[in-house]
Amino acid sequence: MMIDTPLVIARKTYHSRLLVGSGKYKNLTQTKLATEAAQADIITVSIRRTNIGQNKNEPNLLDVISPDKYTILPNTAGCYNAKDAVRTCQLARELLGGHNLVKLEVLGDEKTLYPNIVETLSAAQILFDDGFDIMVYTSDDPIVTKELENIGCVAVMPLASLIGSGQGIINPTNIKLIKEHANVPVLVDAGIGCASDATKAMELGCDGVLMNSAIANANNPILMASAMKYAVIAGRKSFIAGRMMKKAYASASSPMEDLI
Repeated sequence: MMIDTPLVIARKTYHSRLLVGSGKYKNLTQTKLATEAAQADIITVSIRRTNIGQNKNEPNLLDVISPDKYTILPNTAGCYNAKDAVRTCQLARELLGGHNLVKLEVLGDEKTLYPNIVETLSAAQILFDDGFDIMVYTSDDPIVTKELENIGCVAVMPLASLIGSGQGIINPTNIKLIKEHANVPVLVDAGIGCASDATKAMELGCDGVLMNSAIANANNPILMASAMKYAVIAGRKSFIAGRMMKKAYASASSPMEDLI
């Protein structure tokens, strides 16, 4: 029987396996309410697009998403080369008082927002050497994710499908392969569209799911945040419980012995 283990990232244990973004909401109040409904522990923040103190005269996300309650995960969204990504992480560390946990993403082009793996590998090595704990957005290539793990990334985050597309998991076989060979947490990142997508990711054995658009772009973001919370919990329980074996033919649910 499989026994569940907690989610540990960079030596810290988390109760929730749902990670959420902080962008795309209509205002900070909705951001706050949706985050609370998701009951997430880790909140991603785009340093290039969101004010967390660098702009003194603008609303500050940290006024509604407190670092005392949540783990703030600065990300490098909008970066297209290693140099910009590294500089963004260093800015985040300064703004957050020495915070070393970051989400690295280096994009390849504006149309697909697919990761540029060459630049991602380069940035990961520089950041690791600089003392950062790196969670990294990457393609669903098992070889690449292993290379990122070997560099020292504390979690690998393969995409389910293109960022913001809502297409769900288009290559479950690769996600499963990545998980089978990884010695660090594997979290599906990007492409989740509905609760069943999140459940599927967890049933594949993933350690967690990160999403933003699926919640923020829903007709009712707060209700969707709650749905995603339960979807991740259900998927994890299903994975730990172990699904029944698929069979080619029917199998009666009731015993066949002693029939009248």
